Amino acid sequence: MLDFLFLVLGIALLTVGGEALIRGSLAAAKRLGVSPLLSGLVIVGFGTSAPELVVSVNAAIDGRPDIAIGNVVGSNIGNILLILGICALITPLTVKPLALRRDAVTVVAASVLFLVLVGGNALGRPDAAIFLVALVAYLVWAYWSERLHAAPSGELHKAEAEELSTVPKSVLWTVIAVVFGLLLLIAGSQVLLIGAIGIAAHFGVPEAVIGLTLVAVGTSLPELSISVIAAIRRHADVAVGNILGSNIFNLLGILGVSALLQPLPVHPRVLQFDQWVMLGASLLLLLFLYTGRRLSRSEGGVLLIGYGIYGWLSFAVFGG
Repeated sequence: MLDFLFLVLGIALLTVGGEALIRGSLAAAKRLGVSPLLSGLVIVGFGTSAPELVVSVNAAIDGRPDIAIGNVVGSNIGNILLILGICALITPLTVKPLALRRDAVTVVAASVLFLVLVGGNALGRPDAAIFLVALVAYLVWAYWSERLHAAPSGELHKAEAEELSTVPKSVLWTVIAVVFGLLLLIAGSQVLLIGAIGIAAHFGVPEAVIGLTLVAVGTSLPELSISVIAAIRRHADVAVGNILGSNIFNLLGILGVSALLQPLPVHPRVLQFDQWVMLGASLLLLLFLYTGRRLSRSEGGVLLIGYGIYGWLSFAVFGG
């Protein structure tokens, strides 16, 4: 029971800390004259992945590679199958293929890159460098293509920045929000790891399973919050775009930083099962977005059913 309380407390601290960090960073960006386009692309799109980043980095430093990698892979699976499934049930997510083609294809490409780099059963520092270089290349490509060519996706990232309308107004509160958010993220990650490791030990479940499920879902709550709010407000592009941006940063940024700090051996079940689910979910989302130019309620139901099957298989078949 105490381990579950640690897990829930850690998730709560990560969620509050992530929200505070995003809002403080947006306020600072406005004061520094950073464009809404860049704010949405970097601060909101990647800021929602701050819990995953802190948890995976801490897990890597603490010698818990199964949680570090499982958190990222599980979050990417949950982002697509669980979060977009919920959002599509709230309202069909009509999207502009031209606006999302780059990001959707990049998610699939990043998933394929992960499969290639973990072929040696571990992610080393050279692999980390490849991830980080790919992330920088994506950011430069995304920013300049939208700025120079007035791409429709530029409005998407501006809307992401505006989705969080309540931000600190004064310099003092901006600094407090950023510092407070960072402190909560660090504390939350430590508490969550204590709970996750305790649960795994108590039930005799591998840490990889806990990282892929409980930890992954917990650290994805910021993405769930922003995407559900966007779906309720009928801002479909923001809901989908937020998930795509988060998945790109999870693979290229978080795994890049984590493996750079500490080489990460990959658990056999990730190689046998989870990486293929992640790639399959990415391809299925790409198929849904391009065939009907929308994510319908029935397709959202398919995604949710898929996550239910994945959860069952995670424990019943691949939980040993």
